[in-house]
Amino acid sequence: MVAAYRFFDNDKVTFDKVLHPHIERTRQRLAAHKVVLLVQDSSEIDLTRPEMEVTGVGELDGVRRGFVLHEMQAFTSEGTPLGTVWAEIINRTDGVSHASAAEKSHQRKHTPIEEKETMRWLTGLRQARMVAEQVPAVQCVCMADSEADIYELFAEPRGTPSVHWLIRACQDRALGTDAGPHLREQVLSTPVLYEVKLGVRGRKAKTTAEDRSRRQNRDSRQATVEVRATTVTLRPPWRCDRQLPAITVNVVLVREPNPPAGEPPVEWMLVTTLPIDTLEHVRTIVEYYCVRWSIEILFRTLKQGCRIEQRRLEDVERVLPCLGLYLIVAWRTLFVCRMGRECPDVDCEAIFEPSEWKAVWTAVHQKKPPKKIPTLAKMVHLIASLGGYVDRPKTDPGTQTLWIGLQRMYDLAWAWDTFGPGAKASGS
Repeated sequence: MVAAYRFFDNDKVTFDKVLHPHIERTRQRLAAHKVVLLVQDSSEIDLTRPEMEVTGVGELDGVRRGFVLHEMQAFTSEGTPLGTVWAEIINRTDGVSHASAAEKSHQRKHTPIEEKETMRWLTGLRQARMVAEQVPAVQCVCMADSEADIYELFAEPRGTPSVHWLIRACQDRALGTDAGPHLREQVLSTPVLYEVKLGVRGRKAKTTAEDRSRRQNRDSRQATVEVRATTVTLRPPWRCDRQLPAITVNVVLVREPNPPAGEPPVEWMLVTTLPIDTLEHVRTIVEYYCVRWSIEILFRTLKQGCRIEQRRLEDVERVLPCLGLYLIVAWRTLFVCRMGRECPDVDCEAIFEPSEWKAVWTAVHQKKPPKKIPTLAKMVHLIASLGGYVDRPKTDPGTQTLWIGLQRMYDLAWAWDTFGPGAKASGS
């Protein structure tokens, strides 16, 4: 514990330096794939502590204190996490605005985007372009949720090699002339291409005062949705400091026509540069966007598993390198979880050291490990059982039980190598 405090208090240990080797290895992993999805998203790190304020931390909303983590995580097209490719911290040390809604709206309209926090989404796209330059044989798709529905992002140069982007729209943008239709109306006027069933995850509103429809309580269910697609030209919005060009984009609308009573319909308006020439192209876009949810699981693992918000560090300069370290830990937990499902039959030594799987096997089964190396799926289930996972047919462990199990695995492996069979083997 003392060593950890000293490590995070070292001036040479920073958030960027801790993440740098992991980012380099991530970019090496990208090169092995034809398509990679670069998913960016933001998450608040709440460090509000009435009994012990964290020095140097800014405001989140005027009451809570903390900072915003903006992360870009790479995934395969099937959803296997490859690691962080870029991350930045937004620490509002100057405080947040307490102006009226009208004043905030006026300020937003008359502030260049380079001076806004939303600039992080454009920076992320530019970082994705830099990644694409390093792996020119890989198709990179930069993805984000509705917070990235920013016209300046749509107008960004593609670069060479080109980086595609896929953004969930939240604004019903104008098309063509003033009298022309808007985006949603235009897409709804096109025929349905196909129907598909999607698993809708349940959620709970963060606060009882939450009034946004997309943040309300929702039960998990299966939704039957209709899929449409078309190409449109967006009319550029007014900006105080520049004139933006009209942009032609492809749009895929995923919409639930008959939601259950009392439930808001599922609706994704996906704006993209990816092609929609064939039905298979449209299906691919929908499948890609389904992968975006995996970054939410990463953030949940970071907060509920790694418990980054509960770490008792007293200065933000110590919290940040700790966050960088746990970002790597959260990725590895999610990676192990996913690999156990995607590659169940490979040898577990593709991920685990011999002392790790042998110690777990001995602890769980109370007998010597087998001579034949177990499969990866078998070991992931055994490790998760150390974290409370109950093995049932047709179920797989999640990141929470796996995170706890991995901690116990490391302890068992340390004992195995220190004074168990591993130590004897080393002595001989």
